[in-house]
Amino acid sequence: MVNTATIVVAAVGWILIGLLSGIWMARRGFDALWILLAAPLGPLFVPIAVERVRRRPDSAEATPSESLPAGAGPRILIGVDGSPESVHAMTTALRTLGSQGSVLVLAEVVNYEAAESGDGADMDAATRRLEAAANRVRVPAAVHTRVLVGAPGPALREFAARQGFDILVVGRRGRGLSRHVLGSVSTDLVTHSTVPVLVVEPQREE
Repeated sequence: MVNTATIVVAAVGWILIGLLSGIWMARRGFDALWILLAAPLGPLFVPIAVERVRRRPDSAEATPSESLPAGAGPRILIGVDGSPESVHAMTTALRTLGSQGSVLVLAEVVNYEAAESGDGADMDAATRRLEAAANRVRVPAAVHTRVLVGAPGPALREFAARQGFDILVVGRRGRGLSRHVLGSVSTDLVTHSTVPVLVVEPQREE
């Protein structure tokens, strides 16, 4: 007869396999809500996760447009997402580098589900946030915006390398649960980016 301990261990193992599969998907640019679906499905979710990740498109621009112009000064890419940390990073980058740059691009990354959504609500929201941020910029450089698709770290560093940026700027988040579960964007960039990365620390509360 199966005892209670065996049932508990099996249940925990079942849920853990599902959670890890969902986290694996979320870290590769999919909606974090997959984690909630993955937990009860357990091992049954593994082939779903593998197939979704296998069929994902390469990280790319969700809003492809004209090529970025060449310039004599540095080309600066700033990752923004509307958070206080990203706003502080943008402000710091503009204050220290803005007057030197020839091309300035503000980029936000959305997940694959947002890019594939029929109503485009998330894409429109990202575009509006970028336009609002661009309207606040007061620098001599030409300011452009881009919406990227995928996991934030890989999408930003691949775009930066492909477009020949001289520096990539992001803000560092705190130590919340999402950072531990989904991974740190700034750590990914510092570790893997072939383009120099400036990580701006969050403002200290007075």
